[in-house]
Amino acid sequence: MKARKESMFGERFAVFAEALLTGVWIAVACLGVVTCPAAFAAGARHLRRRTGHEAGGWREFVADFRAALRGGWIVGLAGWAVAAAVWVDVQAARAGLPGGQIVGAVGLFALIGLAVALLRAAAVWTPGGSWRALLADAGRRTVLDPAGSFLIIAGLAVVALSAAFIAPLAVPVIGAVAAAAVAVEERYRHHR
Repeated sequence: MKARKESMFGERFAVFAEALLTGVWIAVACLGVVTCPAAFAAGARHLRRRTGHEAGGWREFVADFRAALRGGWIVGLAGWAVAAAVWVDVQAARAGLPGGQIVGAVGLFALIGLAVALLRAAAVWTPGGSWRALLADAGRRTVLDPAGSFLIIAGLAVVALSAAFIAPLAVPVIGAVAAAAVAVEERYRHHR
């Protein structure tokens, strides 16, 4: 007897639902603050498994999270240090210091670029991968693939807007950002 094939709509809706569930898992894993890169890496790997029709669930997510956390916590700590530096730049711009607006704008654009590179690195992470190498490659892809980078920025904007309208809605939407990063990386891989 032949297995019944799922409709295209059903399959895509299932991936969307899985992305929302993964967003909840990522949000829980991000509670450690410096664990954000590892959480996104585990979430992206889970979504790659789902779209590849491989088995995997909460246990595999936790195992991936632990593996990604080995070097990912340092990346998370550095990310928060950069965010704090940009916050100081923005405060300088608001205070009216000479040149503060330019420094604040440059800092904000740099922070957005680093966030995109981090999400792109997390989207291709595999156990045993070096975060340094992943981030270097992701930085190049961020610049060489502006359309893909813009799609990730748009995903981040959706999370911010969701949080502004209904704060709890931002939690599952985080998974949609991880799914967008996975899709952007897959698109880039096929178009090189």
